[in-house]
Amino acid sequence: QVQLVESGGGSVQSGGSLRLSCAVFGYTYNSICMGWFRQAPGKEREAVATIDSDGVTTYADSVKGRFTISQDNAKNTLYLQMNSLKPEDTARYSCVADYRPRCPQYGGGWRDYLYWGQGTQVTVSS
Repeated sequence: QVQLVESGGGSVQSGGSLRLSCAVFGYTYNSICMGWFRQAPGKEREAVATIDSDGVTTYADSVKGRFTISQDNAKNTLYLQMNSLKPEDTARYSCVADYRPRCPQYGGGWRDYLYWGQGTQVTVSS
């Protein structure tokens, strides 16, 4: 059973930066796709960024060039560095994982991921 615990959310002004962390517990296979989803009030969940076991990444068009996903295998931790934040980035961000050798194309949909963290709120003010 994979457990995901996020941290690092908070409030920041437009143009600021935040780094989200996701501690991963209990995974037993090397072929795992991990990523970040977000959901703003009244909107559907959307894939923000994913990374597979080979380090191949995908990003939503809206965050390309501003967000960076990375993983520290020694610490079993996934990160999302968010720079140049905009008010439209305001959402609840969730860490996700699923056992597969490659992440779904363009990050896939929320149904593609079996394991979810509890989420962390990111609020960007203008």
